[in-house]
Amino acid sequence: MQPIISLKNIYKNYGQKAVLKNINLDIYPGQVIGYIGPNGAGKSTTVKILCGLISDFQGEAIINGFDVKKNPVEVKSCIGYIPELAELYDVLTPKEFLTIMGELYNLPANVVDDRINTMLAAFGLEGNINQRMDTFSKGMKQKVLIVSGLLHNPNIIILDEPLSGLDANSVIVVKDLIGKLAKDGKTIFYCSHMMDVVEKVSDKIILINEGTVIANGTFEELQQQQGNNSLETIFSHLTSNENLGNTADKMMNAFK
Repeated sequence: MQPIISLKNIYKNYGQKAVLKNINLDIYPGQVIGYIGPNGAGKSTTVKILCGLISDFQGEAIINGFDVKKNPVEVKSCIGYIPELAELYDVLTPKEFLTIMGELYNLPANVVDDRINTMLAAFGLEGNINQRMDTFSKGMKQKVLIVSGLLHNPNIIILDEPLSGLDANSVIVVKDLIGKLAKDGKTIFYCSHMMDVVEKVSDKIILINEGTVIANGTFEELQQQQGNNSLETIFSHLTSNENLGNTADKMMNAFK
């Protein structure tokens, strides 16, 4: 089986700062990849490369057979990208915004209408379909963003903190949706700081720190390597230079 996502010898600098250092990844159809790391580790830069938003990097990125540098439009057409921040045209209604998204992907109007109605109703937004989004909460906007990333039924779904702003019930829905999309053969690249979710939904977990992959395997494999611990504990052990348990005590010293 050929990988559907392949990163080879990826380097990326911002000025003199090296953000990614020789990243090599092969991801196969149907896998759910949990991509985790501390702030500034290079996660968002990796995502932007995968989405064709950054082209001035060294190395080779192949997505669904397309070279990200040479064929960015083809890459963007076969992925669904759901970022953390719901930057929408919020003077539009969900219906108007999602209809535009459907037209960009050349979907038939009847298919777009059916998917908009079905997916927004599943998120409890059927009563808001014709309401301007500048009145929406962050969670409501995030739901519209999730629908927009899935509207064209992409084979590759890239999630960058997709649960931001969602209430507890919606988080459960999205977690369940990730599992069902994977069973349907979708490949999911999932960036998150929510270790409990990553632990439960991922087939493989990739831990990046200071631009370098420092762990790559199933949760069970990481446990074998690092002790029978939670993913949160493994993450802290591999990425922290000090005992995090003392951090709260140090903060409290400010009030003494």
